[in-house]
Amino acid sequence: MNFEILGEITGIETIAAGSGIRDIARLRRMHGRGRWRKMKGVARIRLRSGKIRLAELHWYEAHGIGKKEIKRKRYLD
Repeated sequence: MNFEILGEITGIETIAAGSGIRDIARLRRMHGRGRWRKMKGVARIRLRSGKIRLAELHWYEAHGIGKKEIKRKRYLD
């Protein structure tokens, strides 16, 4: 990651689940079987430059495995 998450992620929504996720085979191979969901939410992040921005984040999550592959999609401020 090129950023650090500051505080909590809010406004969490499920984008896709199960077979609706394009990368489901890769996720299972890399991280294990689970009920995978693609999620999105909003959080304050600190960039490598030191700037603090509000951003939309996307990630994959499964029960017992946790959040994986967190990506910054766009800035909201």
